[in-house]
Amino acid sequence: MTDRVDEETPLLCTKKKTTPLPWFQLSIVLFLQLAEPLTSQVIYPFTPELIRSIGITHGNEKKVGYYVGIMQSIFYLTQALTVLHWSRISDNVGRKPVILTGLFGLSLSMYCFGLSKTFWGLVLSRSLNGALNGNIGVIKSMVTDLADTSNIAKAYAFMPVAWCTGGTFGPVIGGSLSRPVEQFPKLFGHNEFLRKYPYFLPCAVPATYSVLAWLVTYVFLEETVKHPVPVSQYLGLRKDSSANRSQNGIDAQEGARVSVHTQDIPKEEKPLPLRSLLIPRVLIAAGNYASISFVDIAYRAVQPVFLSTSIDDGGLGLSPAQIGIIMSASGILNGVFQIFFFAPLHDRWGSKKTFIIGIVAALPVFVSFPVINLVARTQESFLFVWIVVGFQVLVSVLMNVSYGAIFIFIAGASPNRASVGATNGLSQMTVSVTRAIGPATVNSLYSLSIDKGYLGGNLVYLILMGIVAVALYISSLLPRNAWR
Repeated sequence: MTDRVDEETPLLCTKKKTTPLPWFQLSIVLFLQLAEPLTSQVIYPFTPELIRSIGITHGNEKKVGYYVGIMQSIFYLTQALTVLHWSRISDNVGRKPVILTGLFGLSLSMYCFGLSKTFWGLVLSRSLNGALNGNIGVIKSMVTDLADTSNIAKAYAFMPVAWCTGGTFGPVIGGSLSRPVEQFPKLFGHNEFLRKYPYFLPCAVPATYSVLAWLVTYVFLEETVKHPVPVSQYLGLRKDSSANRSQNGIDAQEGARVSVHTQDIPKEEKPLPLRSLLIPRVLIAAGNYASISFVDIAYRAVQPVFLSTSIDDGGLGLSPAQIGIIMSASGILNGVFQIFFFAPLHDRWGSKKTFIIGIVAALPVFVSFPVINLVARTQESFLFVWIVVGFQVLVSVLMNVSYGAIFIFIAGASPNRASVGATNGLSQMTVSVTRAIGPATVNSLYSLSIDKGYLGGNLVYLILMGIVAVALYISSLLPRNAWR
């Protein structure tokens, strides 16, 4: 991103005239990125109902949140163990092979999830999803590869759009296509397969989309790593053949080109070792990414469980279809806001202030949960309940502006361009750890608060607001300007 880059030069350091974005390649990246939020969001509307149906809670409604949290967390736990490795591999063999592997993992795991009939089958499917999928960090690296300092804010403004689109259609698919035999008896009433596997159909839709994304990636996506090592050579399945070619009388210059991966790459274009990434600016950026991710995943984890819990037990008592509508509305609003307002907001306030705005927005979001239940208990008309729910959804939109801002900080923290993947992978690893801890911890706190009646069942929200306060402190460590 600069004319001269070395190991100690920040990736984002000077502003210049805006460069046009490569829209065709960026569009492909956004298209394939949609596979991830679809596969993750589609299960949320029916997950509480699925947990009840497999009998793991033995009829104890108050344990649903605990098992939902475990199932959500296992994906991020396995991702935390592998995402850094996938990202570092992408710095060497290129982004495209890793993305293809990730899409394959998404598809396979979602088909398996829809066919699972036991809790441990669900856990295994989610584990497979997390272990094989390193795309979340690699795609951010590819966007950084496609952009420069003049247009990276604009590029990252579109990054949440895929997640918001998945957040819109995923819950609709999950809520409307679960138990299709019961919901659409005329169409599926005689389908014994869907009767036996009532949640296969909503899982099959994003799984099939992942197959389509795999094909589009294979055919149209261009590699952005300058000097990728052949996968077979990286895995040690074959050695650099330049020496053999020279001995056999084959043009030595051709052999020299084959050995470019080990000899001819400039030092500043070689991926750095992991220890070279453990510098303050990378660690601070990664820590802030982890903090906003924990706050966000806590909200995403509690929301469907709260909405499905009965009013008497501290929730709202909605059906999967109603939950899907609320989550989809949130996704639409997020997408619209990110496209039209993130870049102007970032240009006016800068990366740090934009990031802090998103964190502060979490406070009224968490306060809204007990208020919604209180209104539902005391008001005869449900209109007031929907007004408070709408307020919560609108304010939650602001939380997502933090992601675009912190992505810019992370890109700027990378010691050199060739280490963008590893820097994103290290950051994503910390995020995956917090997201692995978050759902299980938060939903367990939710169940415990309701079961024991701590603070009238509202202890979990007080703790979450305390976590927001910690995130605000961590954000103060960020530099004023992401370009420096």
